[in-house]
Amino acid sequence: MNLPKMESCDQFGLWVLVFCLIFQIQSGYGFYLPGSYPHKHDVTDELWVKVNSLTSIDTEMPFSYYSLPFCKPEGGVKDSAENLGELLMGDRIENSPYRFRMYTNESEMFLCRVESLSGDQFKILKERIDEMYQVNLILDNLPAIRFTQKEGYFLRWTGYPVGIKIQDVYYLFNHLKFNVLIHKYEETNVARVMGTGDGAEVIPIGKEGSSDKPGYMVVGFEVVPCSIMHNADSVKNLKMYDKYPSPIKCDPSTVAMPIKEGQPVVFTYEVTFEESDIKWPSRWDAYLKMEGAKVHWFSILNSLMVITFLAGIVLVIFLRTVRRDLTRYEELDKEAQAQMNEELSGWKLVVGDVFRAPSNPALLCVMVGDGVQILGMSVVTILFAALGFMSPASRGTLITGMLFFYMILGIAAGYVAVRLWRTIGCGDQKGWVSVAWKAACFFPGISFLILTTLNFLLWGSHSTGAIPFSLFVILILLWFCISVPLTLVGGCFGAKAPHIEYPVRTNQIPREIPHQKYPSWLLVLGAGTLPFGTLFIELFFIMSSIWMGRVYYVFGFLFIVLILLVVVCAEVSLVLTYMHLCVEDWKWWWKSFFASGSVAIYIFLYSINYLVFDLKSLSGPVSATLYLGYSLFMVLAIMLSTGTVGFLSSFWFVHYLFSSVKLD
Repeated sequence: MNLPKMESCDQFGLWVLVFCLIFQIQSGYGFYLPGSYPHKHDVTDELWVKVNSLTSIDTEMPFSYYSLPFCKPEGGVKDSAENLGELLMGDRIENSPYRFRMYTNESEMFLCRVESLSGDQFKILKERIDEMYQVNLILDNLPAIRFTQKEGYFLRWTGYPVGIKIQDVYYLFNHLKFNVLIHKYEETNVARVMGTGDGAEVIPIGKEGSSDKPGYMVVGFEVVPCSIMHNADSVKNLKMYDKYPSPIKCDPSTVAMPIKEGQPVVFTYEVTFEESDIKWPSRWDAYLKMEGAKVHWFSILNSLMVITFLAGIVLVIFLRTVRRDLTRYEELDKEAQAQMNEELSGWKLVVGDVFRAPSNPALLCVMVGDGVQILGMSVVTILFAALGFMSPASRGTLITGMLFFYMILGIAAGYVAVRLWRTIGCGDQKGWVSVAWKAACFFPGISFLILTTLNFLLWGSHSTGAIPFSLFVILILLWFCISVPLTLVGGCFGAKAPHIEYPVRTNQIPREIPHQKYPSWLLVLGAGTLPFGTLFIELFFIMSSIWMGRVYYVFGFLFIVLILLVVVCAEVSLVLTYMHLCVEDWKWWWKSFFASGSVAIYIFLYSINYLVFDLKSLSGPVSATLYLGYSLFMVLAIMLSTGTVGFLSSFWFVHYLFSSVKLD
């Protein structure tokens, strides 16, 4: 009877192997370890700038660079190689007409003349300037960085604004002053051996005397936008990259190019190269030290110390209380035990009901299984990111990695959900396939519902943040061809594994729960404040990374925070479960889940607070709906993972507690 199941498991192994190969091929484009692939460029070698989506912290809706009337490359617009994560993040990297020659300073470079602006073009330009959209340029995988000075401090920004509005007049930044920082190429022999991927294209191999030529690496990319009033008539006969007929003085403190309907716009640029002491592995340091993204180490460590201290006190009090109860009971002789049994109080009275099946057991099993899957994905992804495998340089790798680990950990979700189902059913295997199916579809199903709704809003706005239909099909195929079968395989293992036997028998008639002075759910909801305390400072930096366009990179510290969060969730749930049992409330199953899972409520409230006070410039109902939709998605994942930690720790504790003492 088991042969068909075993054959299906073997066939599924082939699916996993195929996906691993696909991911390995994909990672050839995605993975980037800083310092692993230095690109050598000889003097006068061509360097091409790429463009990413236009972004704004006012709307959180990215748009294509070429949705505005900018100059297009002579060979046409072409998409750059993208991975799954980039597409999900709304990145659309395309080629641009900006061309440099290594270590060759060029000025007054004519790019193109956009003929008279149509009414629609003028309207969309004004909208993008009002919504503070930023143009994002990339050179050799480095985003363009812009420096501004405010109150004596230098501020760093990625990208530059489309334009600026001054006294109801709109000005366009139509001249760009680039400064490329370069460092002399070193260790050419090693690089030749390492020359893989796109590195192999730029390292000359087998040319005699190539080692005598000085090569350079790009280690910095700075841009200064200017608004220059050009003479549109003087460039009618110029071709792209010709010299502009008159000198151009780029002064970022003044603007001179107002845009008007029916008026042509001329685009120009200049580039200078500057040798720098920055080495290849350190070239991302400028982005990781952006103003406002500095982690306040003292504040975070102070918070963690307080939380750890409180959690330690709670744990010590809790262990001493339980140990005292058990020690007192075990030291009594048989007659005293018999007398004590008649005078039992607290958790000992619910011995015949403590393992009574909860309401909606299948839903609990499904949520715990999905929580294990999400928590496992989080731990593995953050660990890999902390080890440097998912650096900020490789756009989209973090999301791609999360998807990959989530699908693979479907085995764990199916195993935990089905084994818990069999434990609640005292070993009965009936219905395990249904539970495994629900575990495979519960969280992904809700996620697809939320993301599809938000996607329709983005489609309606013509944003590049909208997931293309083809990508939707790919995600559904990954879900049903990899994640669901893996979850069913895990469920198969869970059905074959021995169920956890209860240490005490359950009475046929449920015991009446005494009336409580206060609602037990009030205590459960309040319990989420302690886990929230471990997280809320780090949460600010995570939210700023997602919504304010800042680079998040302290994954090592985030990993520590995650471990601490798991410990605190377990402790809080244990204490709440013990308190409920002490007042003869044996319905602990769901309460232990939500005691730690209630942290999600406070995170959602914090998200609303962040929207009101930090993203107060967020414009329009569509943007606010997108923000709240993505926050709801994040909060659901946090609730499942933290709730699972609380439930599993409470289950272990209750099992241990009632197996440690024998009651008649």
